Amino acid sequence: MNIILLDENELGRTLPRRDERTIHLLKVLHKKAGDTFEAGILGGELGTGRIERIHFDGSIFITFHRTGPPLPHLKIRIAVAFVRPIQIKRIFRDLSNIGVSAIDIIGTDMGEKSYRDTKLLTDGGSHAALVEGIIQARDTKVPDVTVYDSLDKWLLERSWDSEKTLIRLPLLLAMDNVNAEGSFFHLNPSSRPVVLAVGPERGWSDRERLLFEKAGFLRLSMGNRALRTETACVIAAALAMRLVDS
Repeated sequence: MNIILLDENELGRTLPRRDERTIHLLKVLHKKAGDTFEAGILGGELGTGRIERIHFDGSIFITFHRTGPPLPHLKIRIAVAFVRPIQIKRIFRDLSNIGVSAIDIIGTDMGEKSYRDTKLLTDGGSHAALVEGIIQARDTKVPDVTVYDSLDKWLLERSWDSEKTLIRLPLLLAMDNVNAEGSFFHLNPSSRPVVLAVGPERGWSDRERLLFEKAGFLRLSMGNRALRTETACVIAAALAMRLVDS
């Protein structure tokens, strides 16, 4: 753990002996009463924690001093096709670690329909992966996550419209290594918010390509290799960082 995250309602309470944070502080970091450590409130401020007491039962009482706001999120929204649950967990962890502002999971024509039945998005597994990503990044705020049954519904809702300004319209990009209109590598930095769409490993259907065209998306290639969806997500987000950070 690069940072110890606490819920607001845990302040002023003891952490149990078997809590993974207690174990990490005492067994991994070898902290003792009076020692401090990097900490933050989940969804809130960064700060410094201090172990005030270690009780006989192994539980610990800590205090928290707020020092500043969480890290700013990148102005990157990324939509990802439903893939295997284990891949979704990796995608959530890695994109949360990178610091994208929002992740949308969408049903697609060429994606495996059974993947949409995963319980990962409702049983806490996906949230745990998001938290793992921000802990590694020393952050406190996870990206917003929304699920859409289809690309059609995602494009119809256009949730990114709430983020645009008159002088900074979002750059709309769909990754397409099969039938691209250009290369992602040739885009020039523009300081505009970026909306990315990454499809399943079988790619987009012709119907979906037409939907992207009507919605104002550019279909761009990231090379001539067929990438795993989780790999494509990380590469696309990394390339988008170059655009929004300028």
